[in-house]
Amino acid sequence: MTDRNHLLLYEPRTEGHHLGWLRFITEDLLSANLQLTLAVDLHPGNEQKVREQLGELQSAVALINAYDASGQRHGDQKSGSVATCLQQSGAANVFLCALDEIASHCWRRATFGFFPPPELRGRIGGIYHRPRFLAASKWSPDRLLKQTGFERLVKQGWLRQLLFVDEFLAREQQYLFPNAPIFFLPDPCPSGYDGDRAVARKQLQLPPEKCVLLFYGTGARRKGLHLAVEAMLRLPVNSPAFLLCAGQQNPGGETARGLEKLIQQNRARLINRYVSEAEEKDCFAASDVILLPYLNHFGTSGVLSRAMAAGKPVIVSDEQLLGKLTREQDLGLLFPTGDIAQLADRIQKAAAFSPVETERFFIAARKYAARYSRKNYRDALLASLEIPLPSRG
Repeated sequence: MTDRNHLLLYEPRTEGHHLGWLRFITEDLLSANLQLTLAVDLHPGNEQKVREQLGELQSAVALINAYDASGQRHGDQKSGSVATCLQQSGAANVFLCALDEIASHCWRRATFGFFPPPELRGRIGGIYHRPRFLAASKWSPDRLLKQTGFERLVKQGWLRQLLFVDEFLAREQQYLFPNAPIFFLPDPCPSGYDGDRAVARKQLQLPPEKCVLLFYGTGARRKGLHLAVEAMLRLPVNSPAFLLCAGQQNPGGETARGLEKLIQQNRARLINRYVSEAEEKDCFAASDVILLPYLNHFGTSGVLSRAMAAGKPVIVSDEQLLGKLTREQDLGLLFPTGDIAQLADRIQKAAAFSPVETERFFIAARKYAARYSRKNYRDALLASLEIPLPSRG
């Protein structure tokens, strides 16, 4: 007999925002006295990342491997993998830190009457970070496949809860499915990112007099590192702008050569490796402006949340949710997606911000961080799991 208080968290990935969210979710559910088992990547190297992120929480949870002995996820590597882990854990229900892992596969199959394993019905839920088909402006065969299957599974009660990090999309889906367990989950701004700027720059060996622009995260082309490098190269050599690239970037080709030129000119620094949480906090504290020159990015961004936690303005591609949030909440500067000349222009403007402009963006960031706080995140998460919120008295 399963314990109704026992929940499985399923998070097979270790890159990008995945481990940070795993930490948040674990911490918040433990605060509600739930028994937790975590299905994660326990391969050498990745297991170390998981344990480092969990820190002191490790002793309060059980860990199982989301992968089999061959290095593949169990079963069909989608909903079958989740069902296998749920059975192994003995938990009553399963929560996917990123429902995206199996969502599209489930929606398409459900359209043709092929459903997830029956033991998952009403026992599975999670956070849907990038439901592109729900926000697409044009119809396509694939969108129709997903839409039909999604509506079928929602109406048949397969999902225990469905959380969107896009508040506009959450409201729309709540209106369309008023009886479904659909919730908005604010992408939280973590604490500890507003450290001393001078101390952080010394720690990272950054020039104290420059305007440091941070490009943080992975080097996938859709993140736009090549745009940031090319924009920097178009600026005068004596520009006060300085590019800090941190994370496993692994740049290649023209981007690598351009970045090396900037480094030789003392206009950039590259930290091309996995960055610890402490180093990550130093990167944001040391920077003046955060770059998000993403290409066709959907949904929120952990980089934006950290920028707001640090009280720093952003330079963002003017598209989708990030562009809308930046514009409506005055979080920084926008530029047309992929336009290098315009990005260079915004970098020049940011490097010349007056104290009044800097203060304006700092105040906007503080307001954003208060609204998208860890407390509001925790409250929304617990509410979606039908867990009473702790008394505020």
